[in-house]
Amino acid sequence: MTSPHDPVPPHDPSPDYALDASLRALHRGVLAEPLPPTLRQAAERLDALQQPVALGRQWLGMAAAVLLAFGVGWLAHGQLGAGSGTALAGRSVEHEFVRQARFAYSVYQPEKRHPVEVVAAEQEHLVQWLSKRLGRPLKIPNLEAQGFSLVGGRLLPGEAGARAQFMFQGAEGQRITLYLGALDRAAGTNKQETQATQFRFEPDAAVPSFYWADRGFGYALSGPVDRATLMALANSVYAQISPE
Repeated sequence: MTSPHDPVPPHDPSPDYALDASLRALHRGVLAEPLPPTLRQAAERLDALQQPVALGRQWLGMAAAVLLAFGVGWLAHGQLGAGSGTALAGRSVEHEFVRQARFAYSVYQPEKRHPVEVVAAEQEHLVQWLSKRLGRPLKIPNLEAQGFSLVGGRLLPGEAGARAQFMFQGAEGQRITLYLGALDRAAGTNKQETQATQFRFEPDAAVPSFYWADRGFGYALSGPVDRATLMALANSVYAQISPE
């Protein structure tokens, strides 16, 4: 019979537990001895070797996280910036178009004997010829009410096909040109951007211009007149030649 004060037997009376207890009791003196220096040094070296490995794994994890965050951010930037890139491309096409219009003006405006290829007296032939070359029916605006008479026109090369230039001259000899032609859609414009744009004034010390686009076609009116006069002329041109 056991006494209430006897110790409680182990909860796991299995043979393995009994064997383990017997071995501990047998080697109790050895277990209490300090670790030999050789074994302690070996354990310290092993611990020192494992620390860089653990640290390296930690740094690799951090680096992977940073690269992942950078990649996600760059992808988001590319997706969010796609619209802006397209808009910028459209504006660059417009600026290049106006630059070419100014260049054509600067080349042919000073000419005395050959400012145009086809003179105003052959206006019907001029319209038919340039309409065929540019691939759409063209109209030559009448600017007599604004004090400018038609001198004639010529065919010019463009990045998206043939372009045309009509030249007009005022009573005091000042000349203005209407430069028109298809825009280069391959350079970044799309259908919506080439449908229609508001008038844009492009200031320049020598050759200011008013520019607009309609249905994939660009128009630039250039000449050394003040902004108000050029704007009035551009409004008249737009009202007369804009497609219905």
